[in-house]
Amino acid sequence: MSEIDWKSLPFGYYKTDYNVRAYYKDGKWSELDVHQDEILPLHMAATCLHYGQEAFEGLKAFRGKDGKIRMFRPDENAKRLLLSANGILMQPVPTELFIEACKKVVKLNEKYIPPYGEGASFYLRPLLIGSGAEVGVKPAKEYTFVVFGGPVGPYFKSGFKPVPMQIVKDYDRVAPLGTGLFKVGGNYAASLRASERAHEEGYSTVLFLDAKEHKYIDEAGPANFFAIKGNKYITPDSNSILRSITNMSLQQIAKDMGMEVERRPVAEEELSTFDEIGACGTAAVISPISKIVDRATGHEFAVGNGTEAGPVSTKLYKALRAIQEGEMEDKHGWNVIID
Repeated sequence: MSEIDWKSLPFGYYKTDYNVRAYYKDGKWSELDVHQDEILPLHMAATCLHYGQEAFEGLKAFRGKDGKIRMFRPDENAKRLLLSANGILMQPVPTELFIEACKKVVKLNEKYIPPYGEGASFYLRPLLIGSGAEVGVKPAKEYTFVVFGGPVGPYFKSGFKPVPMQIVKDYDRVAPLGTGLFKVGGNYAASLRASERAHEEGYSTVLFLDAKEHKYIDEAGPANFFAIKGNKYITPDSNSILRSITNMSLQQIAKDMGMEVERRPVAEEELSTFDEIGACGTAAVISPISKIVDRATGHEFAVGNGTEAGPVSTKLYKALRAIQEGEMEDKHGWNVIID
């Protein structure tokens, strides 16, 4: 696809040739259907529209230095979609069907996989919705599973450069004991007002605190929070935080580098003690943070020199990308090579 300017791609929807779908009806999942249409036929009483029965995933495929296409940890995305489906009473997608669908979308749209070294990737979006019609508050009896994808650039326009973050206390992303650990659309809808306001005020993302006490770090907008302190990789431990596969991978890479990993409650006042701070996720990979400002108090927590990513974050970022692109040994067996 020589007409695509790979280096200038935004992180957004890009039309490709094919998507795949499966349907749960009469107690079983159908075979995969291949579609070129971007439109889903949907009953006006579908539970996804009325009662939020909707969950999704995000994962990436990369064209490696050796020319092979690698899909990063799809088994973990399948597990997380299973967790989300069970969390809001949807019919789970079998792992085999999930991975088969993702592979098929990659193969069918292979010409849209960015070349190695362009700083871009192929983003896959698996989607599970309650498509059966209900008017009473109850789970659907029918479900639709869709996977589509397209080439993307960095989530933040600055790429791997430090960005400012804003702490918000007048909005909560999720409730205690709610849906925070599930990747469901409602969690993101609840974050939009605070996120858009932060963008208008000059910040790239927001940092939500725990909804119960507004004391501990929760989710960093669309990504997980992590910090570096000496030889420690620190990330919050909470039942209201999405289980980021990128964060999970970075923790393992940190251990491989000889670092100590701490998953624990992280109080806001600790921010001033950290050497480096970042947000991590499939879309952002790692976004280093230059400063964090508490919107309620105006207090500013400066991080590093404010202009360059810290040395540990840089090392973690490079190691993760090297594994994904086949430059470094995949000793944990994370990649699935698309034949």
